[in-house]
Amino acid sequence: MAELLAVALITVLAVISPGADFAMTVRNSYLYGRAPGILSAVGISLGVLVHVTYTILGVGILIAHSPSAFTVIKLAGAGYLVYIGCRTFAKRTQMDIDLSSGAAISRMQALRTGFLTNALNPKTTLFVLSTFTQVIHQDTALWRQIGYGLFMSLAHLAWFSLAALFFSNDRLRAKMLRSQILLNRVIGTVLVGLGVALALTPTTQ
Repeated sequence: MAELLAVALITVLAVISPGADFAMTVRNSYLYGRAPGILSAVGISLGVLVHVTYTILGVGILIAHSPSAFTVIKLAGAGYLVYIGCRTFAKRTQMDIDLSSGAAISRMQALRTGFLTNALNPKTTLFVLSTFTQVIHQDTALWRQIGYGLFMSLAHLAWFSLAALFFSNDRLRAKMLRSQILLNRVIGTVLVGLGVALALTPTTQ
């Protein structure tokens, strides 16, 4: 029971902590609508399963003890965030979006954006690694570890789906779209800042 409570607490704190996943969900929800926002949340939850899978399989231990391997993952994630952030910041023209017309990006694009944002995020790598290596004991049954991993994924799905529902609300979205150039610059700056911060973070465990 103590192990379960510890995993739940760490997961909740990690999920609600503002970061790249939240910024990306807000971006896709207010720009493109509810469906792309929720699909981004689905992509994020699938990204969590990537971290859980390689951790359970033991690759996480290798990453935890190999600065060079972790650096590759860190820089790939940082580069992706900076790329998306720059693209968002550079949007200088107002997008004429009909709020009743649905998404301006494909469902697969929304899903892929959410997935890559999380799957390439070293913050999630550290979160999953620290949970499995410090909270879960070596004698913890495999089925229980898988259960914890699914809980982590579902917690991300629930939180970011709620964020997508909130930021895709028609009234709020209409107000945000009227100020979308400023919002694009704010969100783009946050994403670039996160990417740079991740790239400059020392690879230590």
